Amino acid sequence: MIKVNASTRPAYDAVARALHWLTVLFVAMQFVIGWTMPDVHKDTQPVGLIAWHLGVGSTLVALIVVRVIWRLTHRPTPDDLPPVLGILSRVTHLLLYAALLVVPVLGWVNASSRGWTVRLLGVVPYPALSAPGSAFGHKMGDVHGILAWVLFALIALHVGAALFHRFVLRDHVLQRMLPEAAPSGQNHGERNY
Repeated sequence: MIKVNASTRPAYDAVARALHWLTVLFVAMQFVIGWTMPDVHKDTQPVGLIAWHLGVGSTLVALIVVRVIWRLTHRPTPDDLPPVLGILSRVTHLLLYAALLVVPVLGWVNASSRGWTVRLLGVVPYPALSAPGSAFGHKMGDVHGILAWVLFALIALHVGAALFHRFVLRDHVLQRMLPEAAPSGQNHGERNY
C-alpha cells in the first residue's frame, strides 16, 4: 500500500477554494443545460437554453482565466505525496485546467461562426473568434462537444482521486479544498497555528 503523509494544514486559501467550488457549480450547470438544450442546427437562434448555455459558458471562461491567474500568483502549500502520485496529480490538474478553458472557448468560436454574440453575464460582449459562416468555426462546435466528454471524464477521474485519498489512503488531500472547520473543543473564532 502507498503511504501518504499529506499535511493536515489546508493547502488552498479561501479564494482558491471559492474559485474551485464556483467552477464546480458552473460546470455542473453547463452540463445540465448542454444535455437538455435543443440540438443546434443551421438556422437555430440563441434563445432559451441555448442562450443560457452561452451565458454560463462565457462566465466560465472568465472564471477560469481568473482561476489560472490566481493559481499562478498564489501557490498552494506543497503536499507530501509520493513522487508517482505527485506527477499524476500535476498532470491531471494541468489537463483539467486546459479542458476547462478550451471547451468553452471552442463553443465561443462556434457561436461566433453562427453570428451569435457571446456576452459575459449577458452584458459585456466578447469579440468574435471566427467569422460568420466560417467552416472552421462550425467544425469547432463538433470538437467542443467531443472535448466536453473528455472534460467529463477528467472530472470523474479528479473526483475518484479525491475519494481514493479520503477513503483508501485516509490522508487529508480532500480536506485541502474543503472549507476549514474549527478543531474540536475550540471556539469558532480561535485557530491553532
